[in-house]
Amino acid sequence: MAVQQVKLRRMTAAEYRAATEHREAESVRALSRVMPEQAARERVRGGTARFLPDGLDTAGHHLLTAENELGEAVGNAWVGPDPAQPVDTATAAWLYDINVFPPYRRAGYGTAILAAAEALIVREGKTALGLNVVGDNEAAIALYRRSGYEVTSMSMRKKM
Repeated sequence: MAVQQVKLRRMTAAEYRAATEHREAESVRALSRVMPEQAARERVRGGTARFLPDGLDTAGHHLLTAENELGEAVGNAWVGPDPAQPVDTATAAWLYDINVFPPYRRAGYGTAILAAAEALIVREGKTALGLNVVGDNEAAIALYRRSGYEVTSMSMRKKM
């Protein structure tokens, strides 16, 4: 697989709307396995309102589009403050979302977007990047493991 390079830039308003729709739909899909769909939808929308109260202009959050060497948008990422740390003393950032657009998947762009996000937070003086991943997202889990991420917590559930 070729080593890909991407440039990250701020999302446009239209890209932000599309990314939010995609992220919320995926989150509802995952949560609907453990709660009613309407409750999942409300929880996800509440999370967006809580973490991005000013949308694209929310302070401290980077809502980014990744472009390849041809200037094509290949994916996006949302990086912001680690929600487990006080903002004024945070040493870590949080990867809230990362997405590679379907035509570009399985070509190394996930690795490139993740590396670019890591470089961004290092430039900001952060020493760690945390994230959550849905347990059945094997492609994402493999990406994070290849990139040096370790499991720090795990939740499990069995339906009865």
